This record gives sequence, C-alpha cells and structure tokens, in this order.
Amino acid sequence: MEGCTLVISREVNNHSCFKKRLEGIGFPDVVTSDQEKDALNSLIRKLKPCHLIMDARFYQCCTPFLMGRLKRGFPQLEMTAVSIGEYPPEIAMYFILNGVKSYVSTSDGIEDFFFHLAGICKGKRFISPAVIECINLRRDYPEPAGKITDRHKEIIRLICCGFTNEEIAETLAVSRNTVSNHKTEIFTSLNVRSSIELIRAALTIEILRLEELYFYPKDLTVNPLPNKKKIIRRKK
Repeated sequence: MEGCTLVISREVNNHSCFKKRLEGIGFPDVVTSDQEKDALNSLIRKLKPCHLIMDARFYQCCTPFLMGRLKRGFPQLEMTAVSIGEYPPEIAMYFILNGVKSYVSTSDGIEDFFFHLAGICKGKRFISPAVIECINLRRDYPEPAGKITDRHKEIIRLICCGFTNEEIAETLAVSRNTVSNHKTEIFTSLNVRSSIELIRAALTIEILRLEELYFYPKDLTVNPLPNKKKIIRRKK
C-alpha cells in the first residue's frame, strides 16, 4: 500500500474510528497498527507510507525520542504526533526538535484538532500554540535528542540500579565529569527528570529488562552490567 497513511496507537478499540475520521478529512488509505520497535520498522518498509501519525503517549515521555529515531531511519516520511488527551507541552516540543513536522492536540479543541489535521493532509504544517510557547520561553534553544549509545545504555543500567556518579565512574573507569555529561545527554534525549522516571523510560523502550534491576545495599557485591566479567563491591 505504497503512499498510504500509517497510524500508530495503542488505542486498538478506536482504530476503526481513527481510520474513518482520517480518511474522511482526506488522508489516503489509512492503516492502523499498535506495532512497535523492530516490528514497526518492518511495517514501514513493507507499506512505504507517505505519512505516519503517532499517538504522543505511545511510548509515554520517550515518544519524541523514538519518533526522532524513526525520522533518521526514514527521512522522507512525513510525521505527525497527535495527543488525544493531556500531554505536557514541555515534552511535546521535543517532537518538533527531533524532526517531527507537526504536533496536534485535542487540548486545543476537538474541532481545531481535525481542522488542523485536514491542513496537514494538504501539506501544511501545524504546531500546537502551547508547544510554540514552550520553545519561545526557553532562553537557550533546546538540543534535539541524541543517539542512545552502548555507553549510555551501560550508564542507564547502573543509574537504574542505584549507583551514584562516583560509583559509575569507578565501575566504568571514567571521570565523574564524563558520567555527569553522559547523564545530561541521557536525561535530555529521553525527556526524564529523575532516576525514577529513567527506570520507567528504560523499561518502556526496552533499554533494560525488569530482571536486570538489582537494588542491593551498598555492602553487597553486584554486577548489573550484562555479559560483563567485572564484579565490583559497592562502598559502604
């Protein structure tokens, strides 16, 4: 179905409704799916859609990061993020920063929601005013999400297991400043503000699995890095 419109949402009970409404305002051959990650990439390669519309809450706070990664993998694909319900504009702005063309929210009104989607269908761009305001209020223009590297993943696992910056630096044989810089990159890319939010994000996009979380007291020996022979002893 080359040239179709692909809609990604976990609201599977509403997929037929999405299809009907979007085709009614002009989107061609709407296909709905709740596939994700590698399965979603395969679906895009198979269908070759001209437009992808994703529910902003599909990956929760990580959706901007994942849509940015999709954009890098499929640079010609027109992408729109939509929010049916509340989604923080300070997180939603990262859709735009990460290369998503448009962001539409029902918070701006249902009639406006479909009106702006109809415009997007005709090639126009629309960004919710609340998101534009968030971007304009920032003194420094925010950086787009970077790639989550293998070193980032190691640090994420250690953070999620309760390691301090000093302990991470000792484990990975790097400086504390290096750890701090990596943490800033990780938190910015995944739009998280704390270790608790990072755990949720890391589980959501499967950077780590639940069985990899070990919350040991500081006097126990632990090796939270998969396939690593090095075992360290947490300091008291």
